[in-house]
Amino acid sequence: MRRVCIVACCLIGGALPALAAPCPGNPTALGTSRTLTVDTRSFPRIGTMQYRNTLPLGDHEVVITFDDGPLPPYTDRVLDALARECVKATYFLVGTMARANPDAVRRIYNAGHTIGTHSLRHPFGLGDLGLPRIANEVDGGIALVRKAAGDPRAVAPFFRIPGLARSNQAESYLASQRLSVWSADEVADDWHRGITPSQIVRKAMSRLEAKGHRGVLLLHDIKAATAMAVPMLLKELKAKGYKVVHAVPPGERPDMVPDLPATMVAAKQGWPRVTPQKGETTGSVRAMPRPIRVAARIETRARDVRLAAALNKKKTKAQSVSAFKFGGPFSAR
Repeated sequence: MRRVCIVACCLIGGALPALAAPCPGNPTALGTSRTLTVDTRSFPRIGTMQYRNTLPLGDHEVVITFDDGPLPPYTDRVLDALARECVKATYFLVGTMARANPDAVRRIYNAGHTIGTHSLRHPFGLGDLGLPRIANEVDGGIALVRKAAGDPRAVAPFFRIPGLARSNQAESYLASQRLSVWSADEVADDWHRGITPSQIVRKAMSRLEAKGHRGVLLLHDIKAATAMAVPMLLKELKAKGYKVVHAVPPGERPDMVPDLPATMVAAKQGWPRVTPQKGETTGSVRAMPRPIRVAARIETRARDVRLAAALNKKKTKAQSVSAFKFGGPFSAR
């Protein structure tokens, strides 16, 4: 006998949230309890980390979101974990990442998830770039994600500012384009170097519990630790009585977009590897999408600056001691 769950719902943007269907092959799955129509006019800014308002979620309801992808193999592993539990999420894709992995973009959509955008190149400090560059990042990212998806109707008018680096100028431009600006209610710090899957799960759960047992959760599907944490997180959410809500835009969307053959990912046992594209060299260095390379260069540069400052401090101190001992130009007279 099929168990029927009654879910309280409210009118959002003129549409009623839809109840979830059973999960084929997994009768005990976490599932998706309902869908919630998010109209830009009603929800121009979302997430209490930065804004006053968030989505109207009930007790023990969570919306799961992923940033920065897609990036095989991690996006694939996250999608596999969500599919096993019939959980629907919202993805905020970077334009250049979508262009490099259009097959992953279409897999995300055809699995029933919502696709939003996350800029063209994921610049740090988007809000301070000036209006022309803000417009280029926003519009360029949307254009590439739409192209990768194969149907512009597959891309929702949802936008998350990279690094949540908001500014009045950026938000005004996004409003002029009729885009909902998504922040978040909770994060799990899954972008931190060295964080483990179990730590990600603990942080996500403890912060949801502290925030009234509900909220929009921000994760990153380009991280190996996150890909390993998602199955554990879904299990923990179910054990604690949480329900997943799927945010969708108003209006008609295509049921499916045409699949593409595999492009960059070479299927191997265990974790697949990213194969070089034409013109890239092989060897010990893996071919990485540009946003990842840029982030790595910035991190390396910052580390070098810190190291140089530390060495300079030691050198200055040594010179001062030497001058004092041996009667240098700065010694006491």
